[in-house]
Amino acid sequence: MGKPMTGIIGVLDLKRPGVKLLYWAVFAIMIGVSLLCLLPPLWIMLSSLKDVKEFFTIPPTIIPQTLDLSKIVSTWKLLDFGRLYLNTFIMTAGCLLFALVFNGLLGYFLSKLRPRGSSFIFGMVLWTMLLPNTLGMVPIFKNIIDFPVLHINFSNTFWPMWMMIGANAFYVIVFKGFFDNIPHALVEAARIDGCSLLGIFWRIVLPLSKPVMMAITIFTIQATWSDFFWPYMVLKDQSLWTVIVAIFNLKGTTTLDIQFVALTFSIIPPAILFLFFQKYIMQGFTFSGIKG
Repeated sequence: MGKPMTGIIGVLDLKRPGVKLLYWAVFAIMIGVSLLCLLPPLWIMLSSLKDVKEFFTIPPTIIPQTLDLSKIVSTWKLLDFGRLYLNTFIMTAGCLLFALVFNGLLGYFLSKLRPRGSSFIFGMVLWTMLLPNTLGMVPIFKNIIDFPVLHINFSNTFWPMWMMIGANAFYVIVFKGFFDNIPHALVEAARIDGCSLLGIFWRIVLPLSKPVMMAITIFTIQATWSDFFWPYMVLKDQSLWTVIVAIFNLKGTTTLDIQFVALTFSIIPPAILFLFFQKYIMQGFTFSGIKG
């Protein structure tokens, strides 16, 4: 017996010449697209090993003609990448906590609790995705330097980035779509047993939501690691700079080879994360909850 079909093309279909030709043509196109996507980061990594004079050679070279590995150590010490990684890790960890807890709670509120007016709230959440990001820059910055009611200045702290990602409309929609597929009978059974509304969220809903939580985790880490605008606007103290902010401030102060080494340091952590956990991205969307 042949292997079961796991996609739109089955084993028997591949024996037909036309289907096989189409399959390999699409496969070749996907390889080409993948190579195009990989070329920029690979070029940056290879260029980081070049001598600074080699950047201006004509025709330009892809493979370095000279290798100077000492630049890796000197760049690490020059920018104090240990501190930059720590700052970025602290900001990322906080963003991840806020993204999972607060967006997850709102998704749970809209999916399982559904009080009167929840449809209107969900509509407002959807409408916020239609607003351009530039529209809220000035009001948000004014709230950062003078938080309403409390009158606290949150500049030079990670709190603004944490709070902003804790109110992400896209994450709320993803959480709600996933929670909708969890049988409501489980929630009702826990409520009959005396479990509180928050207890149901922590003990019933979240343990069943590992795929979507993993997907949100990857999205949040990728977005936070590459976030530039708000860390640049908020973190004026150099001791709090993240990796991306520090690299931006290298412009005009160091040579190109040092800048490319720093870019390589910024690429490696998210690339490793994506390679190991990429399968959870699609799983978070395709997993359809507990049936029965």
